[in-house]
Order: sequence, then structure tokens, then C-alpha cells
Amino acid sequence: MYADIIVDISQEQLDKTFQYRIPPELENEVQIGVMVQIPFGRGNRLLTGYVIGIGSTPKIPDEKIKDIDSISQSGIQAVGRMIQLAAWLKKQYGSTMNQALKTVLPVKEKVRQKEKKTVRLAVSKEKAAEYLALYEKKNAVARVRLLKALCKTDENGLDTAVLKEQYQITTQTIQALEKQNVITVETQELYRNPVRETAPGQERLILNEAQQKAVTQFCTQYDAGERKPWLLYGVTGSGKTLCYIEMIQHVTAQGKQAIVLIPEIALTFQTVQRFYRRFGSQVSVLHSRMSKGERYDQFLRAMRGEISIMIGPRSALFTPFTNLGLIIMDEEHEGAYKSEQAPRYHARETAVHIAKMCGAGVVFGSATPSVEAFYRAKKNEYTLLELPRRASGTLPAVYTVDLREELKCGNRSVFSRRLQELIQRRLAAKEQIILFLNKRGYAGFVSCRMCGHVLKCPHCDISLTEHKNGKMVCHYCGYEQARVTRCPVCGSKYISGFRAGTQQIEEAVKKMYPQARVLRMDMDTTAGKEGHEKILAAFSAQEADILVGTQMIVKGHDFSNVTLVGVLAADMSLHVNDFHAAERTFALLTQAAGRAGRGKLPGNVVIQTYDPDHYAIRTAKEQDYEAFYDKEIEYRRLMNYPPVWNMLLVHVTSPDESECSSMAQQVYDIASQMISHTDENQSPDDRHLIQLIGPADANIAKVNDIYRKVIYMKTSDYAALISIKDVIEQAVKADTAMKHANISFDFNPMSGF
Repeated sequence: MYADIIVDISQEQLDKTFQYRIPPELENEVQIGVMVQIPFGRGNRLLTGYVIGIGSTPKIPDEKIKDIDSISQSGIQAVGRMIQLAAWLKKQYGSTMNQALKTVLPVKEKVRQKEKKTVRLAVSKEKAAEYLALYEKKNAVARVRLLKALCKTDENGLDTAVLKEQYQITTQTIQALEKQNVITVETQELYRNPVRETAPGQERLILNEAQQKAVTQFCTQYDAGERKPWLLYGVTGSGKTLCYIEMIQHVTAQGKQAIVLIPEIALTFQTVQRFYRRFGSQVSVLHSRMSKGERYDQFLRAMRGEISIMIGPRSALFTPFTNLGLIIMDEEHEGAYKSEQAPRYHARETAVHIAKMCGAGVVFGSATPSVEAFYRAKKNEYTLLELPRRASGTLPAVYTVDLREELKCGNRSVFSRRLQELIQRRLAAKEQIILFLNKRGYAGFVSCRMCGHVLKCPHCDISLTEHKNGKMVCHYCGYEQARVTRCPVCGSKYISGFRAGTQQIEEAVKKMYPQARVLRMDMDTTAGKEGHEKILAAFSAQEADILVGTQMIVKGHDFSNVTLVGVLAADMSLHVNDFHAAERTFALLTQAAGRAGRGKLPGNVVIQTYDPDHYAIRTAKEQDYEAFYDKEIEYRRLMNYPPVWNMLLVHVTSPDESECSSMAQQVYDIASQMISHTDENQSPDDRHLIQLIGPADANIAKVNDIYRKVIYMKTSDYAALISIKDVIEQAVKADTAMKHANISFDFNPMSGF
């Protein structure tokens, strides 16, 4: 048996693996992730390496392969567990081992450690005076300046930076006196701290009855060794974060560590502040806007056990804690928890796997749980904890406005008459307003402004996507038809794709309400390192009256003076080419509504839509999650969509159009043959349990001269999809004719391709 080993976990070295023979006496002990000692190079010096793969075939002549020397005494450490996790990601989601390693290992590059150097006298001040007289005679003016400075200070010494800046002392001078044992230089590692410190030790808030019940149930079950995931389902403003804090307090008091996942970097600022006020310097943060040095330092601090709580978006899940006790995933319904790059893992499933590896617990929390999570809670795979009421304040009054009626009444503004009136009232009362445009879900759907009809695929019940070539296409099955100029239902000419943007909304607001102070929060205005924090801090300080933005402004933020939320176009996420559309719309509307009336003042929400009778909008208006879930799961069962069934999307790309089509057809044929073979071994009643759809053009059929095709598979058996994926991988690897074609896999995709 042979092992593939890496000797460095920096990014530039992850591609460089070395194959070693596993001695017979170590075959039962060597596994993926284990730390080993290996003879390296011509001198066979012993180095530490990590096993990332095991196989039976030598990649080079057998006589050139060296034996593993021994297994490190430390065995599998935090890094080793991350490598084991990478192997699981590779298997579970379909990727290369290298892609998986680069995902889970936080150290992406070699970064120079930040240091503080302190210079002190190594001799008495009397002896220093003798050296001083000697250097004055020799006219060694720099040494004289250095010794005079040190003689004037206390035993704490002086920082080298101070010596260089204030006294013009060079490194050479310091080194010369150090060599003569006149001074000592002490080096201290410094951490780049990304957390803006606030006063820790805030007095503990009192839990209400529902919060206490949820926390007590968690603590009791946790202490009893139960590790079934918990789903904390609470309405917006019910105090889920306070429950998280108490749960973490319980776990960290036992000497364990916790990870808190949030869906967006925009949420980092408020979340970190709340946790820091309770836990102080135990808290740190990891996210992509941090510098390389900051990320490197947090990796080290976690490895060394110097922090116990890590907060951040999806990538914080891979914090290398040595004694992980709890993972909390806030707003677990968010699509941001699904990776868009290989391996296309979902943080929910990955968190559960990591928890199993470490013996930790997992808590998912949301006011609008994902259909997948609530489905599992209904099947008793998750323990359901409920917070049915707001901790303070009341749920806002929600109004829906039928934009079809607005058009009939001659209002062509982006703001309905009701919303205009309420904005004017709030501005007069010095209260704040959020205007939300859920633009991220937009994918070119076509709808009628007069009657609200949306053009859908007759086979998949998914909206058709408008293309520039004059066609409308379904990206699940490939169905297409010509673009229409008249509504097939009412005959109106007002039928087209819906287009709007936050910048246009901001301009419209300023034009209609010139007295209002307006902030815009989207990808453009938050591009800087602290872009989110600056805008949110300004709005929280009431330096603006109206905040215009995309979905990042309606997730988890708590603004006590916001009494009006306007959802400008609910249909933009409702009618996209994705079976999650209704779920995503309900969550966005409910979360948006939840930003209003969180303080002492009552709140109002206005939802503008062309389809007010759709169950997602109707139940969002009523803030009735369970009514929505019942309708949505019925739809999923009818169409065999996740979570009732599982889905695998195979994505094929190539710069050669014919090669892309050929590879896609090959993938389809392989899957079809496997399904047929499976059917032969099943009873007639159990056959046809795998549905195969495609090949079809991807959502965007060509990007940067790369052609794109998709194949979908649906089945109730996740393991069957894994098997099909494995066979496809092997077949593609063996096909040397198609040199430029690439495939990737996405299990239970969160969006179409």
C-alpha cells in the first residue's frame, strides 16, 4: 500500500504530493489525516507530513519509493482532522482532493508573522555607564544614543520601533551591542486583531420564559451526551442570539470551543459586538475581507487554544479548534451557506459531519427555516426548539399592494401610493425606513404587468428565462419557445422581463423626497474592507433616514428606530428558474418584515407584487411559516424535488462546442446505463426511481468562450447519486480524447446553472 503525503500546508505546496510506501507494520495505523515522519531528499532528513490519500498503485517505479519512517506521536491533530474532512468533501460532493484541501485549510499562503522586539540592558546601569564612556571615547555616537536611552528607561526596556523612529538607531547598532552582551533583544509574537474591541463584561440579560425553556432543553440534552442537531425556530426578534450566547456559555464553561456561522459578512459587525460584550477576548472572527495576515493569525490562535469562539461566514466552519464543542449556524436557510465553487458543499451538512468527527453539537437557527431543515425536524432527525413570540415589541402590520391595480390607476412609479404615503409619514415623525429590492434572485423571467401572468415551462413548473437570441428557455429540461410580445392570458402588450436596480431606486428616492438623507447598501457601496460596517454604523446612529439595498440589509440587523420596510418588487425572486424560488421569496419577505417595529414603536411593512395571491406572498404577509411549509412541501413531493428526493447536477464545460455536447451526452449515457442496470435488479414496483433530465444548455450557455451544458438526476437514494458520480468521474478520467472538457458536480443545488 502507498500513501500520498504533503509536507507543507501553504497553498503553493498543496499541489505537491509525494508518494511513500506504507510498511506492513503500519498498514493498520496509517489513514488519511494522520501525521507521519518521512525521509526526504537526498540526505533522507526526517520531515513531518500529512497523509492525504491511500492507494495500491505506485505512481513512479517502485524501487524509487521510500518507506514511511513512523507515525508522529501526536497522531491526528487539528490539521489532520481538516485533511480527513477534505477527503469526505471530495467523496461527498465530487471534487479533486486539492480543491477540497484548499477549501478546508485556512492557511492559504505563507505570511510573515508580526513581531514586537524589546531591547533591554543585559548589564547593570553602573556597567552600562562604563560602556557609555568607552563608546564616547571611540566616537561611536549611535551606541552612545542607544545606551543613554536605555539607562533612562526602566526594566521594561524600549521597543525597537521606538529606538529606530525617535533615536535613529539602526538594526546593525542593536545587533552589535547584543553580540557584545551589553543588551538583550526579546521577540514577542503579535496577533493582528480583526475585532474592534468594545467594553466586555456587560451584565447578562434575563431570558424570557420561551428562551429559558429552549436553552434548558439544549443544555440538558447536551450534558446527557445527545448530539442530534437542534433547530431553533423563532419568529424575527424572538431573541435567538441571546439563546446562542447562553448555549455557548454552557459549552465553553466545560473548556470547549464554539463556532458561530453567519451568512453574510454584513452581519459580522453587529454579531461580533454582541458576543464580545459577553465573552471579551475569547472571541475572534474570520472572513474574506480580512487581510492575509489577520486570517493567518486567527488560524494560529485557534490552533493554540488562545480563543474559544470563532465568528464568521461559511469558511469559519473550518476553524482548526482542538476541542470543538458546539457549532451554531444562524439564519441557516440562507443560500450563502452553499459553496458556488468545487467542492460545492453545504455548510449545514458539513457542520453535522464535523460535529460527528469532534463529538460536538450543532444548533441551526432561523425565523424561516429551510424546507430541508424543517423537513428533518418533522422526521425527528433534528430536535425542534421554538420561540413563538418577539422578545420585545410586536410583529409589524404587513400590507400587500397589487401592482397591477397601481398600473390601472395610472401610477407608473416604482413606489405604490400606500408606500409613498407611509414614507412621508415616517420622515415627518423622524423615524427610519428600509427599502428593499430583492434583486439577487433575478434571472430574466418574463411577466405581464397587466395581469401578472408568468411564462413557465410546461414540464418543470419553472419560469422560462429570456435570452438575447429571441428565445425563452427552461434550464432544467431544455424546453424552449419563441419570445412573446403579447400576454397569452390577457393579450396585454405590457409583457417583458422585470428590470430594476438599487442605484435607480436611490435616485428615485432622492428625487421624490429631497429632504431625506439616503444610504445605499449593495455590492458596489460595500466593496471596501469595512464597507458594511461604515454604512450599518451610520444608519444605526440615525445619520440617515432611508436605507436602500439588496438582501444584505434585511438579514439579522436590529435597528430600533426602523418603523417602515418597503419591499419594492417581491416577484423578482418569486419567478426565477429555480425550484427554491417560493421558499427564497417567503424567507426574504419575512426577514424584511422582521426589520420593522423591533423597538418600542410599532412597524409597518409594504410588499409590492404582481401576484398577491401566491402562497409564498400570502403566508409571508401573515407571518405564517408552517402554512407556507405545508404548501411548499406538497409542491416538492409532487415534482420530486429536494428534500423529498435528492438531486445531482452535472455541469459540463469546454471551449469546444462539439466537445462540450459530446461530453454531456457521454455523461447522460453513463447515467442512463447505470439506471437501467439498477432497474434490472429491482422489483417492478421499485423501478424508475431515478429520473434523468437533459442534456440542456446551462442558464448562460456560453461564458468567456466556454460552452456550458447541464444534466440533472433526481432520486430518493442519495447513495445512488454518489455511485453515479463516482462512475462518471472514472469514465471522464479515462477518456483522453476530450482534452478540454471539464465536469463538476452539485448535489441538491441551491440555484440553476
